[in-house]
Amino acid sequence: MATSQWDNFLRNLGEWQGSFCNLNADGLQLETTPSILTLEQDDTERLVRFRLRRYGAGGYSDEPIRDYSQEYRSLGRQVMFFETGSFSKGSLQLAPGTAFGAEFGFVEADRRHRLVQLFSPAGAFESLVLIRESRAGSQAPERPPLAWGDLVGHWSGQAATLTAAWPEPELAICEIQIEQAEAAQIQIRTQLGELGEAGGGANSKLLLLPDSGYSLVPPQLSHRQAFVVEAGWLAAPDRLERLIRRYDASGAWLSATQIIATRSQAR
Repeated sequence: MATSQWDNFLRNLGEWQGSFCNLNADGLQLETTPSILTLEQDDTERLVRFRLRRYGAGGYSDEPIRDYSQEYRSLGRQVMFFETGSFSKGSLQLAPGTAFGAEFGFVEADRRHRLVQLFSPAGAFESLVLIRESRAGSQAPERPPLAWGDLVGHWSGQAATLTAAWPEPELAICEIQIEQAEAAQIQIRTQLGELGEAGGGANSKLLLLPDSGYSLVPPQLSHRQAFVVEAGWLAAPDRLERLIRRYDASGAWLSATQIIATRSQAR
């Protein structure tokens, strides 16, 4: 029996220390601020308290420069949580003249790796926010920066897809072949059961990130053309997790997919 969205959300409970790092459209790091994010469940009712504190150059020893709190009693349609606690969140509709964004959150033991992709009102890919976190007191180490060779090989695993119409996971066996075509190009072929190819198109822009993550997006979005946005994370050298959001030709959100795969063929 599948777990509920709320139960999956609760896998993110705790105090997470880390940083928010702004990157431009080419992946260049611009600014980093330390952060503490707390998700605390109330014992008496279905309530989770969210608090995010962001700090200046002095770090945690100074007062936060931003302190934001919110309470959750339910979850909106714009976010989908998977059984591991990982989640996919974003705009439900791409509309002309409106900024578009998507967030992806990966959870593995005492580490979280989150990525926000931002597009301009004209639909151009504009920037990223990379959020790297570890559970307070865990001393869980950050992963090294991702390199092209870390992805190359044959991967196999399982995909879980949640749709806008029915948020129960549809499971499928997944096979992934990743090859490096040129020095700065990579080809990803994905087979999801009988569904065929899944993931970004041939012209998508792949950026390799710190903490063994990546971003895969079209450089330009159109509300008249279907598109896919994706983020990935290697929580371990031979464990690849991908989170994918799909939109139809009207710009409406269709589904979110989580793929967890292990390398089945050496690089």
